[in-house]
Amino acid sequence: MATPEERITELGLTLPPVAAPVASYVPAVRSGSHVYVSGQLPFVDGKLPATGKVGAEVTPEAARELAALCALNAIAAVRSEVGELSNVVRVVKVGGFVASAPDFTGHPGVINGASDLLAQVFGEAGVHARAAVGVAALPLDSPVEVDMIVEVV
Repeated sequence: MATPEERITELGLTLPPVAAPVASYVPAVRSGSHVYVSGQLPFVDGKLPATGKVGAEVTPEAARELAALCALNAIAAVRSEVGELSNVVRVVKVGGFVASAPDFTGHPGVINGASDLLAQVFGEAGVHARAAVGVAALPLDSPVEVDMIVEVV
């Protein structure tokens, strides 16, 4: 069975360095058998590939891809706390936030980008509870943000 790191490579992805916080917090905190990951933006090489509201400046399809980038950054934050991703027992909960145009209601489909990537990387252990919430604005005008809680050994 492939490790989560091997699955990331098989997906044609590279685990990025942990994104630097944009305010006064740390990317992840381990408490006992859980790692709590702060909200992750879809940074690529320290920059947001898109800004604006989903349903206005950003298409739902593009936002779904951005949500996957948020999840990839969250996975990097987890790895920084636990060393190897095979130490993840289960992704317990994901919170997805979508900066939305007033009439946009497709938040679950956008956050599926993050959920689907987590399932691809962690298999059954990546299937999780979740919230997908529309908001007026996110930091740096990001279209999406994802946080999560994982159980680890």
